[in-house]
Parts: sequence; structure tokens; C-alpha cells
Amino acid sequence: MRINIYFMDIFLLIMGFLLTLLGIAGSFLPVLPGPITGWAGLLLLHLTSVVPMNYTFLGITLAISIIIWILDYTIPAMGTKKFGGSKYGAIGTTIGLIIGLVSPIPLGFVIGAFLGAFIGEMIYNSRDIGRAVKAAFGSFLGFLASTTIKFIISVVFVGLFISITIDYWPFH
Repeated sequence: MRINIYFMDIFLLIMGFLLTLLGIAGSFLPVLPGPITGWAGLLLLHLTSVVPMNYTFLGITLAISIIIWILDYTIPAMGTKKFGGSKYGAIGTTIGLIIGLVSPIPLGFVIGAFLGAFIGEMIYNSRDIGRAVKAAFGSFLGFLASTTIKFIISVVFVGLFISITIDYWPFH
């Protein structure tokens, strides 16, 4: 019976680590909630028989993940509105980001986010290019801010995963 638990622990450890790494990728991919995915990896680690369940730790990290997930939707919109943009600019930022991610251009997601916001603003009002550039810049700054926050939290989750694994795992 202990052999099955041992293999299950290894499986949970590997899957948890992959989820935390996927959380980092989710910091840049709008279809994947980065910190929440990383948190799922921490949960799997705590489901092993070696690491004791820590409800306080899991609750705090889940709350942080949810707050960051909510901010991810509000920060770019706040940046766009602060610089005079519209919903079209925020939608354009997301579309440009996705196109930029799949393009072979280095840093395509950065260029795509800015161009998407600009094109969205031009669709909204094609007569005011200056306002469109300003709004696109605000949307782009909001996108960078939210991506940076998600990336930092996701990297911290990977660090916590590794630290907890080293502290509790019997392989050292």
C-alpha cells in the first residue's frame, strides 16, 4: 500500500510543479489565469502524504491569486481610461496580445498589445490620432503593470513550491 502512495506523491509533486510553471506562462497568456494555476500546483503539493495540509497558507495564497485575477481585468481598463481610452482600446489590447503571442516576431506580444490598443481606439474614433496613441499607451501600460504583477506572484509561487518541497520531502 505504501508503494501506491509513494507513486501518487511523485505524481502530485510533478503535476504540482508543472502547474506552478504553467502559472508563469499564464502571466503572459490571457486565456490562462497565471497565479490561480500556480496556486493549484501548491494545492497539489499539499495533497501529498509528505507535506502536511496548511489551510492558512493555502487560504492566503488563494486570496492573493483571486485578487490578482480580478486586478488583471481592471488594471488595463484603468490605464486605458486614465489616458482617455475606450473599451475598444482595452479589447484591442487583448486581441493584439494574442496575435502577438503566436507571431514569430520577437516580443510580439508587447508590440501586438500596443498596436491592438491603437487599432481599437482608431475604430472607436478615427479622427483623433493623438488621443488614440495616448489611449493605446495607457492600455499598454496597464497591460504591462498587470502582467508584471502576475509574473512576480507566479514566480513567488514556484519559489514557495520548491522551498516547501525541499523542507518536507524525504529525498534529502
